[in-house]
Amino acid sequence: MLRQALALLIVVALSGAGYLLLTSDGRQLLDRASINYTRWQNNWYHRDGLPLPGTPDLAKFDERLKAQGVALGAPVFLRIFKLESELEIWMQKDGSYQKFATYPICLWSGRLGPKLREGDRQAPEGFYAVTKDELNPNSRWHRSFSLGFPNAFDRGLGRTGSFIMVHGGCQSVGCFAMTNDVVDEIWRLVTAALDQGQPAFNVQVFPFRMTEKNLAARKGDKWSPFWADLKKGYDAFERTHLPPMVSVCEGRYVIAEAKLGDVPAAPAECAATASREP
Repeated sequence: MLRQALALLIVVALSGAGYLLLTSDGRQLLDRASINYTRWQNNWYHRDGLPLPGTPDLAKFDERLKAQGVALGAPVFLRIFKLESELEIWMQKDGSYQKFATYPICLWSGRLGPKLREGDRQAPEGFYAVTKDELNPNSRWHRSFSLGFPNAFDRGLGRTGSFIMVHGGCQSVGCFAMTNDVVDEIWRLVTAALDQGQPAFNVQVFPFRMTEKNLAARKGDKWSPFWADLKKGYDAFERTHLPPMVSVCEGRYVIAEAKLGDVPAAPAECAATASREP
């Protein structure tokens, strides 16, 4: 009888846990657990002076360029995925873009979801463009570049913040910390592209890889409608391997697929002429 009672309690507990994990709150708990584990692991590696898991062979930079048939100075395009703690760099080849490298992010702060206000210690999500003016070779975090937050979309919603960076080290209060060695390679790629005439490079920041499965698993989240709009930008690039044309209309991102030869712009109000090219 006692065994049956214990078995029943276990079944009820497991059923309750299973139900919780199917809810929005349960999904958030799982995401936070995954994020916190990655943060703990990366901090451990960084503290011991080891490359983070998944770091490319930085010493073979020139060999990696040659193997992929891309040249230093080619236009670049960046994507960031918060849940996976990854930053991708894509480089232009034969008109479209191909992925050159995926780097682990040592630390980003906050939770999944956009940055809302100055001081909320939250890393942003959205579509950004970086010019030479955003570069800081003498950052307190080794090297850094500002994402340009808040952009036209953020400002339209009254969101505030400043100095949201991709930088070295492994500390963050709203930025994306890449470690010094990794940010050196990223810096080399983006500055070479800007020096060779790319007016600005685009950075897309997503909460997670924007697959149908991932979005469906979080359909009850309050940010689900916002993420659905971000997914349109993700999908456009997945189809074309060209940074999409992004505008802001009535408080929402509006995405149009780019064609070879198009000059995508930083997010701007509808019918406005954007001044920067990613």
